[in-house]
Order: sequence, then C-alpha cells, then structure tokens
Amino acid sequence: MESMTGKVQELRPRADSEKITINLGYVDLGQIDLLVQEGFYSNRTDLIRTAIRNQIDRHNEALKQSVARHQLDLGLRRYGRRELEAARAAGEKLHIQVLGLAVVDPDVSPELARESIGSLHVLGALQASPEVRAALRDRTT
Repeated sequence: MESMTGKVQELRPRADSEKITINLGYVDLGQIDLLVQEGFYSNRTDLIRTAIRNQIDRHNEALKQSVARHQLDLGLRRYGRRELEAARAAGEKLHIQVLGLAVVDPDVSPELARESIGSLHVLGALQASPEVRAALRDRTT
C-alpha cells in the first residue's frame, strides 16, 4: 500500500477558505477601521488575516513540533474510493489525521467509509457527503 504522506499536497494561501465569525470590542473594531482608513490595510479582512498569519509565524516552531508529534498530514489530503477499497481488501482501517483540508471523494459510499476508516481527526475542514459524515460520526475526534 502506498505511503499516505506521498499523497499530501500543500495548500496555498487563499486557495480554499472557510468563513469564520469573530466578536470584537468596539475599540478594537474602531482601531481596525482607522488602520484601514489610513491605508495600512485594504479592508478589515486583510488586517485580520495578516494578524492571524503573523501569530502562526510567531509560533511556527511549536506548530512544526506538534504536527510531527501528532503525526498529522499537513495540507490537502484526499481519500478516494480506490484507496479505501485497497485498505478494506488488506483488512486495514485508516486512521486519518489531517491539519488542513481532508476530502473524502463523492464516489465513496457510507458503507465503504465505515469499513475502511477507523478514526478521523481533522484540524481545519472536512469535505465529505452528508451520508459519509453521518457514517463516520462515531469515529470523529
């Protein structure tokens, strides 16, 4: 069976994104608006995205160590029908651990997912059909 790390693709910034909502105090929001008004950032989102990236960069070494310690696949990791069928045929169950985006292809049935995936831990986002998500609900951490 092919090594899982051989199929990991690095995500490029802004290639895929997920909307989040945050609550800010009025003073913080006003300061953000002032920085935008003064031309430091093009808009609120630009400032917030930059601040988040700066914090991630600041903790880069700790993140690298944590990714290695937890044996996480980093970036985009896709699971297709062929790979899951191969695992099932070999009598193995995959223990999926992804930091980034995990995708279970649309041609994967809920039954195949349950028979071939032993556990699922995703830090980031999971793209899978509602039926596959439901089938794996008890295996998701």
